Amino acid sequence: MASYRLARAVVLALAATPALATAGTLDYTLYTGLEHSNNIALSSNNPISENVLTPGATFQFIQQGSTFQANIAGTLEYRKYLDNHFDSQAQTQLAGQANWTIVPQRLDFSVEDYAGVQPVDQLASNSPNNQQQTNVLVLGPTWRMRFGDAARGQVELRYIDSYASKVDDFDSKRGLLALRLFRDLNPTDQVSANVELQRIHFDNQPSTADYDRREAFLRYTSTLARFDADVVLGGTQLSFDGGRDTSAPLFRARLGWQPTPRNAFNLSGTYQYADAAQDIITSPGVYTSAGAADRVESIDPFANTAGLGRGITSGIGVGSAVIGSQVYKEQRVEASWNWRSERINLTVSPSFNRLRYIDDRTFDQTAHDISVGLGYRIRPTLTLTGFVTAEKLKYDTIDRKDNTVRVGLDLGQQWNRHWSWHVSAARERRNSDAVGQSYRETQFFVGVVYRR
Repeated sequence: MASYRLARAVVLALAATPALATAGTLDYTLYTGLEHSNNIALSSNNPISENVLTPGATFQFIQQGSTFQANIAGTLEYRKYLDNHFDSQAQTQLAGQANWTIVPQRLDFSVEDYAGVQPVDQLASNSPNNQQQTNVLVLGPTWRMRFGDAARGQVELRYIDSYASKVDDFDSKRGLLALRLFRDLNPTDQVSANVELQRIHFDNQPSTADYDRREAFLRYTSTLARFDADVVLGGTQLSFDGGRDTSAPLFRARLGWQPTPRNAFNLSGTYQYADAAQDIITSPGVYTSAGAADRVESIDPFANTAGLGRGITSGIGVGSAVIGSQVYKEQRVEASWNWRSERINLTVSPSFNRLRYIDDRTFDQTAHDISVGLGYRIRPTLTLTGFVTAEKLKYDTIDRKDNTVRVGLDLGQQWNRHWSWHVSAARERRNSDAVGQSYRETQFFVGVVYRR
């Protein structure tokens, strides 16, 4: 059933792509890699050596037409465990948005889909048996209205379906009604007033877990040549069928600044009520090794060598979401700085995250992490990249602390316009207060890519 629902969601999101590829831009890559791990299950006392063959494909489709607009990027990968310690897995990662204009400036229909791989149990090590496919599908119409040259409004109706292949608590159906009024302050700045009403029903939970979500907020956006901003400020009220009501302020912000052609800064922050599916909808890149924006901008499966995912440079990484139905209060701050020259590319990305659950406090957590990547172009077609990531994760209720460090090197060469190769090595170490959750792992990887 889970595989059927995933296939259905992907088909809906991509149905128009082949027919419209001639009108838009369709790029793809084919790749294969061989990974060796001396502790594939991340065990503290029983390391298993394994070789993994990872053939896969990535694609990116972009179209900005008068009747159809789309931005869809994804990866399909098959992981074959050659020593047969684990069953082979087919995995999908997707971030897609498509919009059909039915009546110009009046009626649109949109489809969004976000697929990824997440852990089954966040408290256990990230072994191949502790992985599952997740998907969130959003679709529905938008009615648009115009009130003069600078003001307009719109009404949105959305059906939202979320599921996970192994954790049934995540499966839900949601209905969303949104009312929005927009005002252009000038050619680069816009303000809007928004009201959203959402009904959430969980397929496999008691009826007391279902709830209504009501939000009202103001949003300000600005897009300048070297600065952009997107700020949301308002409030959220939750009403559970079990009789409990709760409310909290709502804040989301993203700031981007490029003071010089070589320097770029990004800062984002969140304070909100959310559950795993809601977070994936509003911030689709939060729980993945490469954010949705990264996946849209680059379809090279070996382009992201920061080592944030399970593999070294393979196409799909495993996220860190607590997949389930629980609602939590989320506080998150993320920043990044990128500096590049003709030969050097340096990225520094610190972040802070705190989750406080409304009901079961087991997963209450506070995390601090930082990642640093440094790339050096040895020759015009040959690049050496080093990376280090460090995370301090504390589960406050169960008094558990995990300290994880990952370091590695990647060497990549572009043979010609279509072909490239990568060789990587990485070392990961976790020290945990929990019994059986500390581990050491060394990985080696070699991969070849064909890019259209």
